[in-house]
Amino acid sequence: NPVAVLINKAMIEIPPKFAGRAPIGPIPKEDKQTSFKKTDWPCSTGLAEDVRRYGAWMREEAFKRIGYLYPKVQLPKEYGTHEARVIAWLWARTVKSPNPAFSHADIPLVSTFMLCTIAGKEVYVEPIVAGDNYQFTVKMGKPKDMDAVKNGTKTIGRGANFLCLLSGSPISGDYIKAEGQAGRIGARLMAVVAEGPRGRIYLSPTPETEATARQAKPDWHPTGDVPVRLSGGTCVPYGLKEWGDLFTPRQLVALTTFSDLVQEAREKVKQDAVKVGWQDDDKGICDNGTSATAYSDAIGVYLGFGVDKLSDRHSTLTRWDPTPTASGIINTFSRQALPMSWDFSEGNPFSEASGNFDGGVGWIAKVIDRSLPANLRGFASIEDATIQTLSSGKVISTDPPYYDNIFYADLSDYFYVWMRRSLRPVYPSLFSTMTVPKAEELVATPYRHGSKEKAEVFFLKGMTEAMHRLAEQAHPAFPTTIYYAFKQSDTNATGTGNTGWETFLDAVLRAGFALTGTWPMRTELSNRMIGSGTNALASCIILVCRKRDPNATTISRREYIRELNAILPEALDEMTKGSGYDISPVAPVDLSQSIIGPGMAVFSKYAAVLEADGSTMTVHTALQLINRFLAEDDFDADTQFCLHWFEQNGWKEGRFGDADTLSRAKGTSVTGVANAGVVESGGGNVRLFKWSEYPTDWDPTTDDRNPIWETLHHLIRTLRQDGETKAGQLLTDVKNQGESVRQLAYRLYTLCERQGWAEDARAYNELITSWTGIESAAGEASGKMTQGKLF
Repeated sequence: NPVAVLINKAMIEIPPKFAGRAPIGPIPKEDKQTSFKKTDWPCSTGLAEDVRRYGAWMREEAFKRIGYLYPKVQLPKEYGTHEARVIAWLWARTVKSPNPAFSHADIPLVSTFMLCTIAGKEVYVEPIVAGDNYQFTVKMGKPKDMDAVKNGTKTIGRGANFLCLLSGSPISGDYIKAEGQAGRIGARLMAVVAEGPRGRIYLSPTPETEATARQAKPDWHPTGDVPVRLSGGTCVPYGLKEWGDLFTPRQLVALTTFSDLVQEAREKVKQDAVKVGWQDDDKGICDNGTSATAYSDAIGVYLGFGVDKLSDRHSTLTRWDPTPTASGIINTFSRQALPMSWDFSEGNPFSEASGNFDGGVGWIAKVIDRSLPANLRGFASIEDATIQTLSSGKVISTDPPYYDNIFYADLSDYFYVWMRRSLRPVYPSLFSTMTVPKAEELVATPYRHGSKEKAEVFFLKGMTEAMHRLAEQAHPAFPTTIYYAFKQSDTNATGTGNTGWETFLDAVLRAGFALTGTWPMRTELSNRMIGSGTNALASCIILVCRKRDPNATTISRREYIRELNAILPEALDEMTKGSGYDISPVAPVDLSQSIIGPGMAVFSKYAAVLEADGSTMTVHTALQLINRFLAEDDFDADTQFCLHWFEQNGWKEGRFGDADTLSRAKGTSVTGVANAGVVESGGGNVRLFKWSEYPTDWDPTTDDRNPIWETLHHLIRTLRQDGETKAGQLLTDVKNQGESVRQLAYRLYTLCERQGWAEDARAYNELITSWTGIESAAGEASGKMTQGKLF
């Protein structure tokens, strides 16, 4: 992936070439910093400063050329009648009304009319309808019908379904798609957000404001197909088929202008460098140069990234954030998909708010300044991971693709088309293709391979080959570490099939690696968009691997279990108690994932573990045996998850990322456990249902996913609400689970006693003390007495 390679070059390859150099760029006139007084520029601080300076130069030049498209707006009298700079123009997409009486009218498709939801400072748009026409008016204060305003013209429920603003007629998703495919989706300005003396000002649109936007006439637009399938949604069904379709004409003019200025900035950097005494041998950065030409290329790379960051905030797939966080424009890739946005925000690249060019370049410079190494030089190149030689004799730490989670190449094209325009002269070989290569990308994409099964085979084969290559070349004195962060989901409906995690783990072991550890690591921001109100990861797993002995032998299942019983107690004791003043105990939610390390170390050091029938034990079975030791009971995977989640959280909500980590360790998934009816998952949180919340009409004979945990709590609910007789009748339908239910009740009673949860302990104790009566009632219900033993 050339996008990934260039990002790596910008992080590890370019900064060391110019470490300790003073900046050479012109200091912006309005710049308040005192950098021109500095004489010492250690590490990459000089490089970062020049990125800021030439970014400011680009902004000035761009405004000279296209500033007329971004004029200030006249404020109303109550704001002092002066002019203000626009932050964003807020648009609503439109289609012709399906109602014949209004078929000539462009009807807005609005997901919300709220512009600001801060308590006491609410702002919203009110559409004023007059016959077959309408206009948008911005209103201050809390609307009378908040729900109606929040929902815009969208109907309740999923999908792109709206109501005609003029007639009230329904506008179906299919109708909108047909209009989109015919190129008949338009846009109408709904509101303007401007910079006020004491914060943002929201203004009603005017014909002049909208006319200014329509003056833009782009002379170029990026080509290439938008992905037809993405796990988080795609805009293609609505007629946005090429990359150029994702931008307004004004956005295209702005992005093209800034892109072209990258080339001009490179030339200016080169001239300025020569003026201050730099040598120039005309060798570019791609030819390992370090002179004026190479430096101009380096600055160009970071400025090109600035254009890419601008494109992320300047498309018609962005949205306006009305919430109290007041973040403004929500970027295109708030999640790894391209879903349709019905009301979108068009930012001003020359403003001081979110979406401006200076802000994006400033963040890039900050990363260079504070985070990138300048004393050790790295290398990044495009290689086939299955045959590469780059890692020969190296210490390897890698973050590979995650099964079918993200289709990197498809999404990279969004940025590639802009990179290619401005940076192809800098790295001709990186940008030799029109779009990012996709056929060999190592992810399980069913639409590329024809089916889920073929996609899994492709992933397993390719990942095994790539990992085998790493195992062959890794430095023998050091372990290889592999990052894995993946939102778990079952690959079949039964909940017993291999998951993406197990498929990945299988590939690592097939490659000749032996696991020596699994480390949970907190790596993901909880405040990012994909983690805000959604079920997203809070941690990743690091697999610690070494090459397996080529002379490794095989062992039997019995011998494998014997070794587990010998090794895991000590490992568990060390994890739960810590080992030294600087090693804290492993958190309960991470314990199941951590214990996989020493357990799989036993499994993976052998060529194979053989079952009683001579077949090779699967990774799935090996994980089950490891978890059985930790659970001390032979419970199903869903029940083990619930048991350990309950131990950590009780009935309270916990973070989805923690639940996902735990479910992966237990060989299940949060989705699967939710389908079993024992947890509620949503809004980034997970919680167990209490027995009082279980449905009264449950029929275990028709339940295709019935963990022990579910049966136990249905029995508690029935016992408490209907008595022993009804509980016995229920036990008759689940008699094969009876002993496991009783064991789980004992386990939970002990746990609740230890935690001081008296009410919960009482419920489990009641079931245990009533067990004889329940079994008797079950025997009567089945026509035969089956008296079990309590102890």
